[in-house]
Amino acid sequence: MEKVKIGIIGFGKMGSQHGGSIRKGQVPEAELAAVADIDPQRLKKAKEMFGEDFPVYDTMEALLESKTCEAVIIATPHYHHPSMAIKAMEAGLHVLVEKPAGVYTRQVEAMDQVAKAHPELVYCVDFNQRTNPMYQKLKELIESGELGKIKRVIWIITDWYRSQSYYDQGGWRATWDGEGGGVLLNQNPHNLDLWQWMCGMPKRVKANVYYGKHRNIEVEDDVTVLTEYENGATGCYITTVGDAPGTNRLEVDGEQGKIVLEGDKMIFSRLRVAEPEFNAGYQGGLGKPEVWECEIPIKGKYTSHPGILTNFCNAIRKGERRIAPGEEGILGLSISNAIHLSSWLGGAWVDLPVDGDLFLEKLKERCKNEISL
Repeated sequence: MEKVKIGIIGFGKMGSQHGGSIRKGQVPEAELAAVADIDPQRLKKAKEMFGEDFPVYDTMEALLESKTCEAVIIATPHYHHPSMAIKAMEAGLHVLVEKPAGVYTRQVEAMDQVAKAHPELVYCVDFNQRTNPMYQKLKELIESGELGKIKRVIWIITDWYRSQSYYDQGGWRATWDGEGGGVLLNQNPHNLDLWQWMCGMPKRVKANVYYGKHRNIEVEDDVTVLTEYENGATGCYITTVGDAPGTNRLEVDGEQGKIVLEGDKMIFSRLRVAEPEFNAGYQGGLGKPEVWECEIPIKGKYTSHPGILTNFCNAIRKGERRIAPGEEGILGLSISNAIHLSSWLGGAWVDLPVDGDLFLEKLKERCKNEISL
């Protein structure tokens, strides 16, 4: 099979990581064709990594005009993901967008509309944790009905530790103008995506958000969220960059028991009789349903970024089903936007889909410079 010629737009941490994995042969279906970045030092780094003859461009437009690529990875700061993806699609290129899909839903909706107008192009987002067999298995168990109707979802994801020195490096991160948020926009897009991918979208959220509580930054670094779902289920989501060693524990409770993911294990505490059925028939007072506890075997390998890139290339060449369709990038972002909006409205409940215009209005109040689509 002919390899997909890929260009990388933005050669910072993630862009160089993608480039390195392609050149190391971790994505056999891909050929690294070019790099674009406005920073001369990053272009120098690309030359050092891939050779003096390797094509580099100091603007995205120059790369698009070069016709050296048929697909691009957008690995620039978050605000630029949608606008650059739109330019690439309008130039006829397949697009893989780094997470998050954008900072606010209005700009991502614009990107999705252009993608819809170009069905011939493959459009994906780099939600690499969807390749983790642990999360794939939980999604399978939920969708199969093995757990019964979901009653409660609790995710404590506090092992995203970041020291003050991490933020003191400067740059665009941890600012409203540069990144558009903190732990929700930097670390948590993966988890928020997985949360809705496995358990579905909540109908509304209510949040307690702290800004600069643990670190000298202007954006959020400590978040607690309550959620409600259409079927009456509730949820709680807790995250921060300030806990050490931190916790990563996901618990999904259903009518047929509960599943807990923690560390590298998945434990299913399965009820012999579903709780509603037991409750309807039991006459013994303080009794409980009988529980069978088992560890769910997890098969397969977590392929991370190379796995998403491989799927992206196979979708282009073979029509393979996309693991992380670009149109789904807005879902986790909608939850993130709703969490911020709840905080900015004094902790009020915020319905989903989120009011994109109101969110953008409130976001602009926190930015020093003008932002636009």
